[in-house]
Amino acid sequence: MTDAEALALADRALALWGGGAPPRLVKNRENIVFELRLAGGARAALRLHRPGYRTARAIGSELHWMRGLAAAGLPVPAPVPSLSGALVEAAGGRCLSCVGWLEGAAIGSAEAPLPGGPAEQAALMRDLGGLVARLHDAADRMALPAGFTRPRWDEDGLLGETPLWGRFWESPAFTADERALMRQARAAARAALADLRAAGADYGPIHADVLRENVLRHAGGLALIDFDDAGFGFRHYDLATALVQSLEEPALPDLAAALVAGYRARRPLVPGRLALFVMLRCCASAGWIASRAGPDDPRQRLYAARALGMARHVLDGSAPWQPGL
Repeated sequence: MTDAEALALADRALALWGGGAPPRLVKNRENIVFELRLAGGARAALRLHRPGYRTARAIGSELHWMRGLAAAGLPVPAPVPSLSGALVEAAGGRCLSCVGWLEGAAIGSAEAPLPGGPAEQAALMRDLGGLVARLHDAADRMALPAGFTRPRWDEDGLLGETPLWGRFWESPAFTADERALMRQARAAARAALADLRAAGADYGPIHADVLRENVLRHAGGLALIDFDDAGFGFRHYDLATALVQSLEEPALPDLAAALVAGYRARRPLVPGRLALFVMLRCCASAGWIASRAGPDDPRQRLYAARALGMARHVLDGSAPWQPGL
């Protein structure tokens, strides 16, 4: 959808939420996001959801969960119902939803090294680990309604024949030998997840996309936005998504240790499994980019290289950080 087409749809949506000022385009990607000024001056984020990615029921479930988290005091956007009281509306062939605006700047981006010196970076990751633990604490206290529908980042969702983000082992960025290695790693990871499941490892609602762009410095602390991929999964996966963009950072071992320490200050975590879940996120990303970008896109090889590097660690029982994480 072009920016002009998106703006026309946002203008239609504005009436559904009773807004005043014209919408301001924030990003036009998979979901198109606008800033709205609602009646009374409150700011909100209007989302024009990508057709075919999430059903209206799944989007409603996401917003129900966000509302519960916000009510529990978590720094996340709360949904804003339309004038009809609905959390999800439809127009122009898309689902529409609106959430409250959170002030703040992202802690970083995929295109640049993590800002700050080693001590500042480690403090940030420690705080982020604590925020993820708070999220999981709040999720465990919530009662989910009948019909709650969200993706499952589990054995099938990550490693099955039709993973949520695509058959990563078939990425065009891999050579034939690399595809063979990724199939080997896939089988090993599937067995490891089965072992974790049998041992009763921590599993439940997760954010599933704790990237730098989705973490804001907000009101003296950190906040989480963009719950579009939130669902069910092993809790390690949220820590993996928080770390995956730092795999090329010189201070990676310290960042990983700080992230896990911040989490373990609030919640237990099975030791020695972080590398497995970082590999799983790298694999998912390789599948995601393979289905969304051309073969010459530099992210194809970047994501493939990350997946290969972590696969080799998982297969030989090592990690690019200290043991026990």
